[in-house]
Amino acid sequence: MVEITFYGGVGEIGGNKILLRDEDTKIFLDFGMSFNKRGLYFEEFLKPRTSNGIGDFLQMGLIPDISGIYRDDLLTHYGRKPETPDIQGVLLSHAHADHANYVSFLHEKIPIYCGKTCLSILEAVEEQSQRSIESEVLNYKKRPLFRRDYKKPAINRDIVTFHPCKSFKIDSLDIEPFPVDHSVPGAFGFIIHSSEGPIIYTGDMRLHGQHGQYTKEFVEKASEAKPIAMITEGTRINETKTDESEKKVYTDSKKIINKEKNVSIVDFNFKDLDRFQTFYQIAKDLDKQLVINFKHACFLERYHQDPFVEAPNSTDESISLLLPKRHTGTYNKEDYSDAYVKKRLDYPNIIQAEEIIKNPRKYMVVLNFWYFNMLIDLKPYHGTYIHSLSEPFNEEMEISYDRMKNWLNHFDLNLNQSHCSGHINGTDLKHVIQKIKPETLFPVHTKKPESFTSFHDNTVRVIQGKLYKL
Repeated sequence: MVEITFYGGVGEIGGNKILLRDEDTKIFLDFGMSFNKRGLYFEEFLKPRTSNGIGDFLQMGLIPDISGIYRDDLLTHYGRKPETPDIQGVLLSHAHADHANYVSFLHEKIPIYCGKTCLSILEAVEEQSQRSIESEVLNYKKRPLFRRDYKKPAINRDIVTFHPCKSFKIDSLDIEPFPVDHSVPGAFGFIIHSSEGPIIYTGDMRLHGQHGQYTKEFVEKASEAKPIAMITEGTRINETKTDESEKKVYTDSKKIINKEKNVSIVDFNFKDLDRFQTFYQIAKDLDKQLVINFKHACFLERYHQDPFVEAPNSTDESISLLLPKRHTGTYNKEDYSDAYVKKRLDYPNIIQAEEIIKNPRKYMVVLNFWYFNMLIDLKPYHGTYIHSLSEPFNEEMEISYDRMKNWLNHFDLNLNQSHCSGHINGTDLKHVIQKIKPETLFPVHTKKPESFTSFHDNTVRVIQGKLYKL
């Protein structure tokens, strides 16, 4: 008998934590952070307490209170006894935090299965991030949990990488991984062959991106499998098909930047390689330098080395690396203590804000909102800002968006929105489901699960924590 229990991704965007059991085999499909639920109780200056181990997360329902999955040190810190791991693996669809981050809580003896590009992204995140029990996906430090002890060596997890379209086994389950198009490279959908029949798990996907053919091929294979069940994302189930595409982002953004006589500031998620390639190509076409920061370089260098994707290196002739001010504010090498910065201080393409000010039209600066204080150094008065991200969809994001506009108004920067979603629209998703024809449909990663009932007769309105038998 096959059983599925949904511990996350129910009535929300992201936070997928789906337990699939087939006889004695148990696997999780993703184990991500729920930004929505976390935001109900915590914010920047009110965080879960490291001193309480796993306790704050369990008490507030941010992770499921089930046995046989969590780290010994976190359980002990919370006053519980260690438990023997009872899960045969976690299947990661991609490297976004809402699918991967809370792997950090899991026992190191539980294998993590992911694609090689997904692993590269997680390595880049680890290199340039401060250690935290909410994001130590690849390794973690055993007890005690006090922050001063984070200098001690970390413990590596058991990471197993799979190849696209090449089946592999997790205990009794045969799994076929297929690349899908998403706003991060290395995303996969899966056909999971259980004792009761094939089960489809889409992860996150789209058809309108640069690699929409990947998703089409996955849908074709999923249809041929004649699945007994399909677990699908539904982020945009109520949105109709439009002309959105990466090509449109390129065309619209290039037109805006080409007219700009001052510096252009752009903001996008640097995990999104398609979006990077778009602005990189615009920079080359307009004979400009694309200026990135040291954290971006961590990702770009791994993409460049990855045989499954194409990307320039961070020392490419069309790319400059912006040196931030630290400590004394004089750019002395002694000012930089972060390892990911120190190892790159001798790169030949490092640039300082003062150089950009001398010839602002020559540059396109990639600047995330959380680094907007660097606008003070760049002095981009009367320039252009392109927001190439989703528009705010919750209260916290709206507050940040309003604060962002205050910065733009201060420097008289013209705000432009140019974006292409990483998620499939409702029109395309309906066609996908009707093509695959699963016996039972489980919508997750959506705030509108009821919308699926209008075009699939056996749609399950998932209840978190409830066990479903197939």
